[in-house]
Amino acid sequence: MSAHSAGNELSCEALPRIVFADDHRMVAEGIERLLDDDFELVALAQDGRSLLDVVERESPDLILSDINMPGGNGLEVLKTLRSRGDSTPFVFLTMHAEPALAASAMRSGANGYVLKVSAGDELLSALRQVLAGGTYVTPSLGARYLRGRMADLHELTPKQREVLRLVGSGLRSKQIAAQLGLSVRTVEAHKYTIMQILDVHSTLELVRRSEDLGLLF
Repeated sequence: MSAHSAGNELSCEALPRIVFADDHRMVAEGIERLLDDDFELVALAQDGRSLLDVVERESPDLILSDINMPGGNGLEVLKTLRSRGDSTPFVFLTMHAEPALAASAMRSGANGYVLKVSAGDELLSALRQVLAGGTYVTPSLGARYLRGRMADLHELTPKQREVLRLVGSGLRSKQIAAQLGLSVRTVEAHKYTIMQILDVHSTLELVRRSEDLGLLF
C-alpha cells in the first residue's frame, strides 16, 4: 500500500460512523448530502424495527433519527437501546418544536434534539458537540426548557449547592461526605436530586451541564 493510499484510508477511518432513520426519502437524501464531507453515513433506516437492526449490525458512533416513524417511533427505539445497555449517542432530528417533547427525549437518554427547520450547519455543529461528549438542544427550545430547569434550581438547599460545588471540583462522594460531615448515602441522595433537576444521567454530564449553566464557581 502506498503512503498516499494509506493516508486516504486513515482519513476515511477517522470519519465518525452514523446511521440515520427517517421514513421520508427526500429528507434522508438531503441529510445524506449534508453529512457527506464530515461523517460516514453507514446505513439508512425507514422505520423503528430496521433502525434497531441497523444499529446492532453496524455499531455506529452516533444514531440520528426522526421521532415519528412506522414500526416503532424514535423514542421507543431509544428506550429499547438504553434498556439493553447501549449508550451510543442518539440525536433526534424532528419537526416537533414542543419543549416538553424535547425534555422527554432528553430524559429518556437522548444526547441531542434538533429541529428539521434548523438542519444545516446547526445539525453538523450539534453532531460534533454530541460526539465530543456534550448534549445539544435547538436553542429556541433549549432556552424555554432551561428556564423551567433554572426555576427548579432555586429549590436546591444550601447543602445541595455545596455538594454540587464539590462534585464540580472533582471530589468523590466519600471525600465530600468527610468534608461536609455527612454520610456517603446522604451525599449520594443530594447528588441524585441535583441530577434529576438538571436532567443528566452521569457525574460527567452533571459537571458539564453545571458548567454550561454557570453553576460552578
